[in-house]
Amino acid sequence: MSSNLTFEALKTQIAEGAIDTVLVCMVDMQGRLMGKRFHAEAFLDIAEDETHCCNYLLATDLTMATPDGYASTSWQSGYGDYVMQPDLSTLRPVPWLEGTAMVLCNVLDHHTHKPVPHAPREVLKRQIARAETMGFSPVMATELEFFLYQGTHDEIAAAGFRDMRPISHYNEDYHIFQTSKEEPVMRPIRNHLRAMGVPVEGSKGEAEAGQEELNIKYSDALATADHHTLSKHAIKEIAHAQGFAATFLPKLAADKVGSSSHIHQSLWKDGTNAFFDKDRPLGKSELMDSYMAGLLKYAAESTYFLAPYINSYKRFAKGTFAPTRVVWSVDNRTAAYRLCGDGTKAVRVECRTPGSDMNPYLGLAAMLAAGLAGIEEGLPLPDAFSGDAYVDDLTENIPGTLRDARAALIHSSMLRKAMGDDVIDHYARAAEWEIEEFDRIVTDYEIARGFEKA
Repeated sequence: MSSNLTFEALKTQIAEGAIDTVLVCMVDMQGRLMGKRFHAEAFLDIAEDETHCCNYLLATDLTMATPDGYASTSWQSGYGDYVMQPDLSTLRPVPWLEGTAMVLCNVLDHHTHKPVPHAPREVLKRQIARAETMGFSPVMATELEFFLYQGTHDEIAAAGFRDMRPISHYNEDYHIFQTSKEEPVMRPIRNHLRAMGVPVEGSKGEAEAGQEELNIKYSDALATADHHTLSKHAIKEIAHAQGFAATFLPKLAADKVGSSSHIHQSLWKDGTNAFFDKDRPLGKSELMDSYMAGLLKYAAESTYFLAPYINSYKRFAKGTFAPTRVVWSVDNRTAAYRLCGDGTKAVRVECRTPGSDMNPYLGLAAMLAAGLAGIEEGLPLPDAFSGDAYVDDLTENIPGTLRDARAALIHSSMLRKAMGDDVIDHYARAAEWEIEEFDRIVTDYEIARGFEKA
C-alpha cells in the first residue's frame, strides 16, 4: 500500500487549500522527529532544495540537553548548522492534523553537503547499501509495544509521575472485551496510520494492564524504520488528543512486564526469501545459518543499539518474555533469537532483545551489520537451544547494564568496520552521558532504603 503524496499532488492540494502546513522533519539520536512547520506555499520554495537546523540536534540526550564530549559538535565549535534536505519520496499526509503533510529529510554537512555519518537514517542506509552490494535486499518488520495511561503527559508530569492509572486495570493480552474499551484511542491510531501510508495490520492488548501492541507489515529496511518512527510519533499525538498518555519506557515497575520492540528480519534475492531452502532442516538456508550465527557472535556488541538507556536493562528479567541469554531456538519466546515460520517461505529470525525505547534505524542497522558479518565470515550456526532459556546457566548472558553494553560497543572491531569509528565513538559518548547523568542522581529507592537504616 502507499498513501505517499507525489510532489505534484502536494502542489495541487496546496493550490486547492486542502494543505496549508508541511512538517519538515529529521530523525534524532533517540528516534524522534525534529524539525520545522512550514507554511505550505513557502515549503514549495525549498522542497527540492534545503533548509537548515542546528547541529546540536544530533548531540543531545532525552531531555534535549547539550552534553560535551562529542567530536561532531560542541560549544567550542559554536554549534553550527546542518542541512535538512527533503526526501520527497517520504512526502505523506498527516491525517490527524488538519491541513498537514510531512516529509522526512536527509541530514547533510553544511559545508561539504555530504551525509552526516551518525545521522540515524544514514547509519541504516549504509548497512542496506552493504547488503545490496552482496546481492541482497533486507526485509524487516518491527513490533511496537507501549502503555496507555489516563491523563496527558503534561498532567502526569505535573503530578510528579505518581499514582499513574493505566487505561485498563488487568492483563489484557489478546483480550477483546478489554481492548474494546480502548478503541477510542486505538481505532484512530490504526486508521490514521493506514491513511498516512503506514501498512498497519492490527493492534492487540499485551500482557499487562494498559499495555498495547501495534503490528506493521514487513517492508524494506528503510521503510520499516520510517514506519516505526512515524507510528511512535502518531501514537503519542493521537493518544494526547484523546486525553491519554502513551509511553515507550521499557520498564515501568519492577513487578510488571516491560515493553519490547521485536525485530523480524530476512534477506531477499530476486524477489524471493534467500533464507528459505525447502530441502534443508526447518526450511532455512545455509545463508540464514551464517546470518543467524553473526547475530549470536556479535550480540553483546550490538546490544547498545537495541537498549540505549539505563532503564532498558531493567526489562531483561526471568519470566517476563524478555530474553536474558544469547541463544536461538525454534518458536521459543524465552530465547533472544526465535526462528519463526520454520518450514515455510516466510522463515525468518526474530530478535527479542530490543526494548520499546529502541531507535529503529540504529537497531536495524546493528542487526544487519552483525548478520552480514556472519555471512562474510561463513560462520557455522550452533545447534538450536531447547527448553527454558531462563534457567540455563551455560550460555552467554545479554549485557545486563548500559555500562556493559557500552564497553562491548567501544571494543567492537566489527561495528567499527561496518559503521565507522566516528559513529561508534559518537554513540558510545551518548551511552556514557546517560550513565554519568544517572550516577549523580539520588533515587527514591536509596532514600527509602537507607534514610533510617543506614
